[in-house]
Amino acid sequence: MVSLLDVIERATVGKICSEKDFDLKIFTLKLKDVIRKYGVSYDPDIPVPSDPGLADSVFKAAFEFFCEVGAYCIDTQRIIFFDESEVKEKIRISPSQVILGEGVDRKALTSRKPEDPNPPWCFLGAAGVAVSSDDVFLKLVEGYGRIPYINSLTTPALTRVNGMRIRPGSPLEVLGSMRTVVLAREALRRAGRPGLPIMNSIATASTAVSLISALHPDFGLRKSDGVMIGAIAELKTNFDLLNRACVANTLGMVLGVDCGPLLGGYCGGAEGTAIVTAAYHIMTSLVYNALWYVMFPIHIKYSSSSNPELIWARSVSAQAISRNTHFPSLYISYTASGPCTDTCLYEIAAQISSVVASGASIEAAGIAKGKYEDRMTPMEPKFAAEVAYATAGMRLRDVNDIVKKIIPKYIDKIANPPLGLRFQECYDIETIKPSSKYLEIYSKVKREIEDLGIKFNQSP
Repeated sequence: MVSLLDVIERATVGKICSEKDFDLKIFTLKLKDVIRKYGVSYDPDIPVPSDPGLADSVFKAAFEFFCEVGAYCIDTQRIIFFDESEVKEKIRISPSQVILGEGVDRKALTSRKPEDPNPPWCFLGAAGVAVSSDDVFLKLVEGYGRIPYINSLTTPALTRVNGMRIRPGSPLEVLGSMRTVVLAREALRRAGRPGLPIMNSIATASTAVSLISALHPDFGLRKSDGVMIGAIAELKTNFDLLNRACVANTLGMVLGVDCGPLLGGYCGGAEGTAIVTAAYHIMTSLVYNALWYVMFPIHIKYSSSSNPELIWARSVSAQAISRNTHFPSLYISYTASGPCTDTCLYEIAAQISSVVASGASIEAAGIAKGKYEDRMTPMEPKFAAEVAYATAGMRLRDVNDIVKKIIPKYIDKIANPPLGLRFQECYDIETIKPSSKYLEIYSKVKREIEDLGIKFNQSP
């Protein structure tokens, strides 16, 4: 079995290659080759495919692609290669579930299959999007903790400590990282969910030292939380990320990853993005010893994942992984539109229903491209979880028909989306309840989605 020490050795003595050559002469050329070899083709008329042969072809392409391309270490300019037998062994021995949380909130995050009737894991919150103050952070997280469907929390990111703007790698980032967890624990206690796991690591921590500083159990992550680290687009890592993996593995923490292949970048179109998304599962299981996986293939121009090409890429890559491995896999939803808009909820409905029917669980949600402070509320992840529960067990063909009817409701707004309102503008901060305007929008969209065939009668 490949160990983390093996990975570190290969990162220092592996084949030397410039980053430009890796991108243009190795990554892109091999990706085009496997797309052609395995006949992977995007059909815009079928945003949620139901062909198992297509899903298996995407997996075969991803497997061969990663075995040939490897992972690139930016700091050493070397390629970390794994042979086919090592990749097969890792897929075979990887666990199908991980246990997270404490007390009554202690549960198993398990792998799923296409059209699986079992409810998906609901990893709910802000997806690491920034907030303007400690007070907004506390109220938001308390609101997330009140969502009945929540299995784990994805926190916002602090941008300030005592009014001072946090700079990456600075002492303020260390203090902000510790404060993030302290505030999140307090907010979850207020919501009556003190045992919920915080699974997005520490959204404020952009460096290994900041993450490590907040692992003390008195004011940091517990072993029952998830530690999530990333990969660099595309199929790349560096010493900072490997440092995080070393600490998490040594401490016996439940390590997860988040990976965001770029449609319109080196991945090319929908076909390449789907293959690379599947390949990221394999890469991070080997490079970091990851146990759970969060994917967010995203549009390089629009910074969201609602375009039909991405709905397809997310769906078919989720099917590829869920049919051919037992990796616990989740997909993040990034919307173009902001809170208190109907288009935001339409985007969520299309993204969530397509991946849940395809065998994945969910992280929800990155709202308004995840770019703006305070532009997220508990309503969006609540709606996402309701869609997820209602979609579990539905046939892919039925979900495809529904998603085809949802896409026209928002697609014309993707290029110039409405920003909507900030949390403070569409919620009562004291009671953490949505405004009557937002409730009206939510109820209208929910009725429309139900009329299309998604029945909101499931409870957690």
